[in-house]
Amino acid sequence: MASTFTELQATLRETLNEDTASFWSTTEIHDILVKGAKDLWRDIVDLKQEHYLRINNTDVYLPSGATQLANVPEDLHKVHLIEPRDVSSTGGFQQVMFTPRKWNHDEFRAARASGTAISPYGEFFYAITGLGSPTGEPPKILVAPSVDADFNVTLAYIANLGPLYAESLVPIPGEADNAIIAWGMAYARAKEREDRMPDPGWLTIYKTEKEHLLQSLGLRQYQEPTIVDGTFQALW
Repeated sequence: MASTFTELQATLRETLNEDTASFWSTTEIHDILVKGAKDLWRDIVDLKQEHYLRINNTDVYLPSGATQLANVPEDLHKVHLIEPRDVSSTGGFQQVMFTPRKWNHDEFRAARASGTAISPYGEFFYAITGLGSPTGEPPKILVAPSVDADFNVTLAYIANLGPLYAESLVPIPGEADNAIIAWGMAYARAKEREDRMPDPGWLTIYKTEKEHLLQSLGLRQYQEPTIVDGTFQALW
């Protein structure tokens, strides 16, 4: 069972040497621990093992005549896949493919300049723009060509953490308590130092704990594939 931030805060206070009662405020310690969790989250996302993958197959669609997807989730961090929501043999969308392209790519430019809304068929290009979460505004997913009727899609994406409260479970897999406590010690003790710098000893411990955590999360399945993909198979 994952710990809550309240439980981590109690552990951190036991480790800190508080000569003055509540020398570190509850808000102060909570903010430090949350920043530690977010630092770990950034590197776990880069492992590309889909720990934070979400699949939205209920809300996102390409409106008729539009140049971007509607109802893009606010917590979207990275797009994993876009495909038709109906991929059944009777849906009629087996030939529809969404391909990422840079906004200034020749194929994207040609698709935008076609000027005619089409029935969903063939290849669509998309590009992601905008700051995205946690700025309070989801990124925009621009699409070309446009369609002549609303077209429902499935969006698989990597999600941001969102707000983290005192009673929130720590959203880091792999038994991350030791790493977050070490981060908390390093940055809490900065308040005691004349230079206000994080404690170097505890930062070293944090680095070690983080490396061990990322190593343990680096591969999520060990089953050997019976068939190996060709180097350029996606282009065949």
